[in-house]
Amino acid sequence: MAEKSRITLKVKGMTCPHCVASVEKALKGIKGVTSAQVSLERASATVEYQPDQATLDDLKRAVKKAGYEAE
Repeated sequence: MAEKSRITLKVKGMTCPHCVASVEKALKGIKGVTSAQVSLERASATVEYQPDQATLDDLKRAVKKAGYEAE
């Protein structure tokens, strides 16, 4: 198994705990993501994933599909 990568994305547009849950669910739904911790206070998402299964673009797309912006 390949090594895990860890990245912290800035997430724009979250205003409540429901937003956090939506972003977390979207990220955890990506094949290769092993964990996702989303913080409303820091407006960020820290994600551990298998780079041979998921890409940074996959992560950003999932956040966008949930209705938020990631960078």
